[in-house]
Amino acid sequence: MDSSDIIDSESLQAVKNLKSKFERLASETSTVTGHRAGLRPTEHLGVVSPTSPGRVRRASNSQLQDSGASSGHLRTSSSSSDLNVLVKRAPPPPPPRGSTRFRTPSPTPSPTPSPLLRPIPIPPHKTESKDLEIPQSVSALRTKFVNNTPPQSPSRAQSTRPNLDLRPIAPPRGVPTRPAPVLIIHRTESPEELSAVDDDVRLGSSPVQRSIPPPIPVRPAAQRQASADEEVSSSSSRAGSSSDDDAPPRHLASHSPSPLPPPVPVRRTNGAVNHSSDSSQTSYDSDANIPQPQPSSRLNGLLPPPPPRPTFRSRPSINTYAIENAQTSEPKLFSPPPPLPARKATIMIPDNVVGPPPLPNRGNGLESPVVERRAVGTGRLPPPPTRTIALGDKLPPPRVANHPSSDDDSGEEDEPKVQAIDMMPDSTTSSRRPPLLQFRDGYSEPRIHIHPHSGCVAFSGSHVVVGHNHQLKIYDLSLSEVPVFNLTTRDMGLKDCKITCMEFRPTANRADRGFLVWAGTKEGHIFEFDVRSGTLRYAKYSAHIHHITHIFRHARSMITMDESGKALIFSPDPDNQDDIALPVTIPRVVRTTEKQDFIKLIDGKLWTAARVEHHGSSASQRLPVIRIFDIFNPASTGRSILPTEHVGPVTSATIIPSQPELVYLGHEEGYISIWELNTDDGYPLCTEVMRVSMSDVLSLEGVNDKLWAGSRNGMISAYDVSQRPWRVTNSWNAHPQAPVMKLMVNHYAIPKTNKLCVVSIGRDENVRLWDGLLGLDWVDKELVKLETSFSSFRELSVLVVSWNCDSARPDSLSTGDDDNFNFLRDALHSVAEPPDIISFGFQEVIDLESRKMAAKNVFLGSGKKDALSEKVTRAYKRWYDRLVIVVKSAMPKNIDYCVVHTESLVGLFSCIFVKTSQRSVFDDVSITTVKRGMGGRYGNKGAIVARFAVGDSSLCFINCHLAAGQNAIRRRNADAAGILEEKTVFTTAEHPLAYVGGGDGTMILDHEFVILSGDLNYRIDHRRDAILAAVRSGDVSTLHVHDQLLREIKFNRACRLRGFLEGPLTFPPTYKYDRGTDNYDTSEKKRAPAWCDRVLWHSRVNTRVKQLHYRRYEANVSDHKPISAAFSITVKKFDNEAREKAKAILQVKWADQQDKLLAAAAKFYVRQALL
Repeated sequence: MDSSDIIDSESLQAVKNLKSKFERLASETSTVTGHRAGLRPTEHLGVVSPTSPGRVRRASNSQLQDSGASSGHLRTSSSSSDLNVLVKRAPPPPPPRGSTRFRTPSPTPSPTPSPLLRPIPIPPHKTESKDLEIPQSVSALRTKFVNNTPPQSPSRAQSTRPNLDLRPIAPPRGVPTRPAPVLIIHRTESPEELSAVDDDVRLGSSPVQRSIPPPIPVRPAAQRQASADEEVSSSSSRAGSSSDDDAPPRHLASHSPSPLPPPVPVRRTNGAVNHSSDSSQTSYDSDANIPQPQPSSRLNGLLPPPPPRPTFRSRPSINTYAIENAQTSEPKLFSPPPPLPARKATIMIPDNVVGPPPLPNRGNGLESPVVERRAVGTGRLPPPPTRTIALGDKLPPPRVANHPSSDDDSGEEDEPKVQAIDMMPDSTTSSRRPPLLQFRDGYSEPRIHIHPHSGCVAFSGSHVVVGHNHQLKIYDLSLSEVPVFNLTTRDMGLKDCKITCMEFRPTANRADRGFLVWAGTKEGHIFEFDVRSGTLRYAKYSAHIHHITHIFRHARSMITMDESGKALIFSPDPDNQDDIALPVTIPRVVRTTEKQDFIKLIDGKLWTAARVEHHGSSASQRLPVIRIFDIFNPASTGRSILPTEHVGPVTSATIIPSQPELVYLGHEEGYISIWELNTDDGYPLCTEVMRVSMSDVLSLEGVNDKLWAGSRNGMISAYDVSQRPWRVTNSWNAHPQAPVMKLMVNHYAIPKTNKLCVVSIGRDENVRLWDGLLGLDWVDKELVKLETSFSSFRELSVLVVSWNCDSARPDSLSTGDDDNFNFLRDALHSVAEPPDIISFGFQEVIDLESRKMAAKNVFLGSGKKDALSEKVTRAYKRWYDRLVIVVKSAMPKNIDYCVVHTESLVGLFSCIFVKTSQRSVFDDVSITTVKRGMGGRYGNKGAIVARFAVGDSSLCFINCHLAAGQNAIRRRNADAAGILEEKTVFTTAEHPLAYVGGGDGTMILDHEFVILSGDLNYRIDHRRDAILAAVRSGDVSTLHVHDQLLREIKFNRACRLRGFLEGPLTFPPTYKYDRGTDNYDTSEKKRAPAWCDRVLWHSRVNTRVKQLHYRRYEANVSDHKPISAAFSITVKKFDNEAREKAKAILQVKWADQQDKLLAAAAKFYVRQALL
């Protein structure tokens, strides 16, 4: 290049000269385009970019450097305006040593061709179109590569090496040309490689990464036509100028005067063309960011290996195409060119080759050949909701989350706790009388105190030994509840010893059996003493190095364990019948795991578990690791076992005498796991996991044919495990509000006192004794069968009216049809004689969807229970006044009624009338509420419970509103269970004989008669049109098989309403109607009709309740129809003297039954080597 062509970058005139030089170079090189197909085999392509002494153009992260670094380079630009900003760039780093692949080119072209550049033969190609010309040059082949290369996807494997394998590309007709950097072919490809490469490009893969020049700005149509006319004449000159052998790479300076071939614009696969503005920069370094489609995994084994890559690295640069597209401002002035024709693959692919699933679209602006991209808004999801608000309009209220109501049919199960409550053992028929046991008849229960943490206790018949630190107390409960001996370890000759555990030692001599006790200390000593005299017999000092934690008795052996897991087994000599002697018998040592939280000897094997040892990562999937040691088999090793599903840490274990082949383990979180002992390998196998309580199971003991469980809330429950689900036969509050830490059986009490004594130790520091045979319950059950012999009976008529009024006011009954006006009067006249008790129960007296009204009832409270105005709002007061007026006007004038109960609870309202003449016979009058909404914290769902006693019978009325929703069956079952099993609903009653099941009247099912009414919300699982057809035809009995409540009572053993009865449903469904009409729901939801409003009853003796009618009324001011039911209830009055005589006869019969049960229990404990 001449010195006159050097441009001063600081002069405006230099910029104009540079622009004119670019236009001259473009016109000189445009004549080469038409002759590109005529290249000789020995000619190669080379393009040299113009230079400038004022600026240095540096490639991104290039390791090549021009030897003439002193001379600047003019960077390629699409506009002369880019040259106005001067930024001095640092020279690129030198190339790596030993690199012979790329050399620093000289400023002048080499006179001899490079031996690395060879002619590239064109592979044969068949085309289906006659008009399509076969490309005869590498540049034409390169054009196909570029057109099939996506412009905006990341490069393969994110290579950091710049690709210098560039070839000039012939622009399409009609596209103007412009100067471009040098494109050099650095290696030779065989026809087979080119064919494979062509196939890779067509299939969306790229074995060799190639750089793509950026698009050019769109020119006016006149310029495009002029460039097209000059293209034919410029092809020959360009072909002749491509014979330079050592042409420098595109990012290096070059003084060669070779003409420049123009690059071609990159085409999108959908035919769109990228346009760039005149001010956008052109950087060929951005080609490293252009992704190449990955080769299909289906062809990995069929394609040849890719050619070698360049050895130097480059840093990915900003994608120039995205910037140019974002900055373009010129409109599209021409239609996109047609797409390139598809080429057939040159590799045969077997038909049985199964390809991988299609890759997702990466958002590079190209249409994937496999996965079709959907336009926005064409998916299945509906568009988001919109609001159109005009200027000045009031903003609409914010959307709030929908809460289930009586009209909500969502019905999805939302809480795992609901299902847990529903599947728990049935406790509706359990006895709540504590089965107290006394060794002295006629005396009060003995009070034995024990330290809750460090205390220990041992039982043998009527003898009780309690130890704590240095103290030792010995009781004989057959004589007194005062300790017989109150000793310390110093009195026995043991200094500084703290007692930690005790157990009675077995003896061959019957006279000593149950009187000799082994005690372990914190210091590791073991000593033996006699409870008859309180004297020390033997001592073994430092038997253990660590703290002794447990002592077990098995057959004639004794086992002691310390906290390090060391067990000493003291066994007698098998050759003689002598008992073990503490100072003489040499123990055998067995090693187990240390620091175990649970240890118990069951069926001759030692079961251990640690709280911190579990299997599983998440809290909901953790399984406790249980280790079993066969300590009496020296050749046996321990075995670790796991339960089948999630349970809490192990707390206790036992075997039920009636099922000796099963072991029951108690766990925290209320679980009990069942393990089979008779297995092939001799180690237990978990067969089932049951959840029996929402509280932790802290202690277990198998007693007779029942499983006793002590929980953290102080309750002890006896389960009948012979049926599924389990049934709670007894449940009583053993240690009020204190955990039941331990349950144990006094085995020696069977032969010594002829009693099966069960001992419970609570955190309240009390030791309590229970009758393991539950003799009082047996007597009570037999006494019920004889009630007719010592009781007098009379009839009591009861009328129950229930209605979900849907926040309707009493005034609404005075308007409209006669059915509305006469509803209450017709209900009161539905029985022939005025009833003795009238119970009104309303639901949704206030709008449950109104937050203001709901909040008013939630926070409403009063300490005065006799002030109606302070307990109810005006809505309840209006209904109360209306009911009082209706009862007074509808009933005969000579019969007066008085209100004995009235209560409200967030929409629920109850009002109970009794005849004034019989008010004196109603005792234990009480009323309360049970909340079930929001986990028992909110009263939108729940019940109002009222009770009173008549003679020696008790009645309980429940007005309830259960969970709504077509599919919320389990939620309704859980609400019913929560109401019926609520503890201490009432205070303790004054007439204990009026209550059944050993209860004291504090729970609902303690009452002899229970009547439950209200909106139970159970639906009909049937098609709406079929239900309507059955209603129109008057054959509603065909819908009974689809009623949810009837099915739950019949088939679901865990349903707490299983013990309730209901009269036949002969009237049409009472829900859901359009308000003010007799038409079933015609709204958008079109809910299916259902018998939501029901009346059920429960009685200890079913024959003592007779239903007189069960009907509905046609008031239409609500979406529910009101219902009523009338009953004739037989109440009783005892003859106490006759009753006591009958009870004495039954107690004699129980003594015979008790002997049989004790004999069976003694055999079991002998088999277990405990007696």
